[in-house]
Amino acid sequence: MEEDILMMKEMGIKSYRFSISWPRVQPLGSGEVNQEGLEFYNRLIDTCLKNEIEPLVTLYHWDLPQALEDAFGGFQSREIIQAFVKYADICFSSFGDRVKSWITFNEPWCICGHGYATGMHAPGDTSSPGIKPYIAAHNLLLAHSQMVGLYRNTYKENQKVNWKSGISVVLLCITVFIYIK
Repeated sequence: MEEDILMMKEMGIKSYRFSISWPRVQPLGSGEVNQEGLEFYNRLIDTCLKNEIEPLVTLYHWDLPQALEDAFGGFQSREIIQAFVKYADICFSSFGDRVKSWITFNEPWCICGHGYATGMHAPGDTSSPGIKPYIAAHNLLLAHSQMVGLYRNTYKENQKVNWKSGISVVLLCITVFIYIK
C-alpha cells in the first residue's frame, strides 16, 4: 500500500477516492467491529495524508454484509437504515479526525436497479422489478439523510468536514444528445 501511494504522490495526485468495505469493518453488519479492518483503513488514510494526498472516502460501494441480506432482506427493509447509520458512526469516530470528504453511496441507481430489477448486481433479485428498486431507493435515501444528520449532530463541530465536497452521493450522469434531421 505504501509503495502505491508513494507512486501516486510522484505522479502529482492530490486526492484518492477509495471505498471502505462494510464487511471488512463489521463482518456481520452489526455488533462486533473488526479491529484489523479499522487498522487497515487507518494505515491507508495516514499514508495518504503523509504523502499530501487527501482521502475521499466512500462508505458503501455495493458490498452489503451478507448477514444483513439474510436477516432482513438488506435494502428491502427499513432495518437497513439504522444498520447503515451505526456503520457510518464507526467510520466517523475512527477516521473522521482525518477524512474531510465523505460519500455515502456509490451509484445508488446500480444498488437499486441492478440489485432489484435487472439482477446484474447483488442480491440479484428480479422478482418485483416494478416495486423492489423503489423500496431500496427509498430506504437508501433515508439512510443517507439520517447518516448526514448523525454527522451534523455528533461530529460536525470537531471534525470540520469540507462542505464544498462534504457528504455526498456519487451519481452517474449521462448527457443525451438528440439528433434531428
